[in-house]
Amino acid sequence: MKRMIGICLILSLLIALSACGHPQSDGSSQEETAAETKGSTTSLEKETDLEQETMGIGKDKLLYMGQASIRITTAEGKVIYIDPYVGNGYEPAADLILVTHSHYDHNGVNKVVNRNPDCRIITWKEALEGGKHQTFDLGFVTVEAVKAGYNRWHSVKECVGYIITLSDGISVYVTGDTSKTEQMPELAEKHIDYAFYCCDGIFNMDLDEAAECARLVGAQHDIPYHVLAQDGVYFDRDRAEQFESPNLLIIDEGEEVELTGSSREEKKTVSGIPSAETPSESDTAAEAGGDAASAENGYPISGRKKARSDTWDSPSMIPRRCWTRS
Repeated sequence: MKRMIGICLILSLLIALSACGHPQSDGSSQEETAAETKGSTTSLEKETDLEQETMGIGKDKLLYMGQASIRITTAEGKVIYIDPYVGNGYEPAADLILVTHSHYDHNGVNKVVNRNPDCRIITWKEALEGGKHQTFDLGFVTVEAVKAGYNRWHSVKECVGYIITLSDGISVYVTGDTSKTEQMPELAEKHIDYAFYCCDGIFNMDLDEAAECARLVGAQHDIPYHVLAQDGVYFDRDRAEQFESPNLLIIDEGEEVELTGSSREEKKTVSGIPSAETPSESDTAAEAGGDAASAENGYPISGRKKARSDTWDSPSMIPRRCWTRS
């Protein structure tokens, strides 16, 4: 009995000594650990920012140059020109040039003298190859051609708009010269960040029709451009301010803005837009009947109600800015 009691005492002593060798951590040590973790995270974020600056990764920027001319500089430093014609800012070397149609005030490709060796030029011809609206994936940007035209001065067979989606998911829609199209309601599924609407009211839709189109597309920012049809004047802020949209964004001629928006992952997957391989019903109708199909489907030819437009019944009477220059 005494022996068992002695053994128990010895075991108790060993357990006590073992506990002394492993002290429990107190609250202060936990706080120190948390502080160290936070400090490491902050340092990592700073290193990431510095690494991005070193690699030249910045912000997406858009320069409105006047009329329908736009320059986009991506976060990677790629430069995209859209409908070059007027304005300043053509010095950066181009990686991509987009042209919506052949009229000279959209087709000044020679204005872009500096081009990188792999610069790509996409005009309405490539965008409508095979009679279908094509999509181009260039890595740093995806360009989707969409319908445009639908008025007496712009044929759906020879005009396109573009949806430009940058690698970080920010999207920009340019209508090109057009009136309302039957595809515009479908574009709402794209969750477009910035949409540019022509609205001169003479060769294209007016402010009211452009505002209707903006409601159909539902972009985060609605921007009036090509607001006039007058040589020598390429933007009018007073007219732009008459564009009725709760998402109105006015970008002045020569102004550069920083683009922000949803990432690709945050945007919903869309299936409503026909692929380049499969023509939509509206594509087939346009091929069969041209612009007449748009009137039959409830998308009337714009501009005919305007007396000035009705007087231009022959090419010789069309104002100089509407001529096509080769």
